[in-house]
Amino acid sequence: MDTQVVITLLTVCIVLLSVVIVGLLAVTIALLVKVRSVARNVDTVMQNARRASEWMAPAKVFSEAAKAFRK
Repeated sequence: MDTQVVITLLTVCIVLLSVVIVGLLAVTIALLVKVRSVARNVDTVMQNARRASEWMAPAKVFSEAAKAFRK
């Protein structure tokens, strides 16, 4: 084979591999952004659940009821 053909084929292979690597990097970044968004939503849900469970605790319910009847 001619050396020019070999160099051209190697160049094409390197360019294709570079495009694949950049594509995989972009997909990884997009996935990490999505995971961060989901984690933020889970954190918000957990905070809301914590607040709801605190409010529904028997001591809290009875103390709020007692405050309401005292007024």
